Amino acid sequence: MQINFPEIVRQAWINYDAWGKIKKITDISVRVSTNYVYKIEFENRAFVIAKLSYFGRFEHFLEDHTIINSLSNNLPYPFDNAISRSLMLGATTYVYRHQEDNVDAWVVFYRPVKVRKRLPARLEVSTIQKLGESVAHFHKACHSVRNTLPPSSKTFKSDIEHLKSYMKTPKGKQEHRGRIDELNRQSDILLENTVKLNSDKLHRIPVFVDWNIGNFSVTSTHKIYSRWDYDWFRMSSRMMDFYFFSRVVSDVGDRTVWTYNVDPLQEERFILFLKSYHAIYPLTEIEIRSLKEVYRFFILNYVMKEGRYFFHDIYADKLQNEAMESYFPNIDKFNPEVLLRALKF
Repeated sequence: MQINFPEIVRQAWINYDAWGKIKKITDISVRVSTNYVYKIEFENRAFVIAKLSYFGRFEHFLEDHTIINSLSNNLPYPFDNAISRSLMLGATTYVYRHQEDNVDAWVVFYRPVKVRKRLPARLEVSTIQKLGESVAHFHKACHSVRNTLPPSSKTFKSDIEHLKSYMKTPKGKQEHRGRIDELNRQSDILLENTVKLNSDKLHRIPVFVDWNIGNFSVTSTHKIYSRWDYDWFRMSSRMMDFYFFSRVVSDVGDRTVWTYNVDPLQEERFILFLKSYHAIYPLTEIEIRSLKEVYRFFILNYVMKEGRYFFHDIYADKLQNEAMESYFPNIDKFNPEVLLRALKF
């Protein structure tokens, strides 16, 4: 069935403000995710960005974007303009829901966020240090406003329980045929270790998880300036952001064909990033030890549970096969003692 997504976006705008006449709708999606992003140009006002999604639950989409909008308004300087603001309808974030036949799609509108410098594919040592410091300041800012944000319902446990439930459905059995026992085993290890470490009690702050270099810009001194693409946003431990930063600073650098192996978490360049971060916003032993479980959760949740939605089939197949053949078998290569020694615990 063909779905006319631009028409849904058009109807979303008409429902919001029929007086802002649309001149042009342009698809600016990156073509990796199954989400769609559009630039909407008007005859009599500045353009806006529309994001359309049709997977997961509408309630989670609404919840996430309500929190993000609150965060964008509450973050202190120098991050007060780092996150794009959503358009409001009265006192609430405007989210349009389109339901027709078997289609259930949701649209949110953003003001365009300003962009400065993009990081190169491979970072210099001095850039890694400055980025570590800037991320620490950004996390501190997010932590400072965490109690002013609307509540979030998503947790490690709820997402993993959803994966377990999905694998009992006909669709889940078909998608994960031959994998279910191992995925259940990895899920149980995650939940057990989270309790053992007491890491489920760590402060929950806004995290964006997917910090690849195409999702944020920096100043001329390599400080975080702006962040876009909020597909993986959640309220969680700040450690959820660290796996992607390990990939950003990796010696391999950014690649057009990527993998999610555990190796970047042990690289000297990531340790350098951690040291710079730690000097500004000290990490705890529990947080460092929780990195293995954060990584395990990332693979279970974003690759195995939702990979078919976040990635097109060619990427989803590749990453899910690699998870079973490499990611899970090699997860114990990560040794937190290496990082703890480097941070002088």
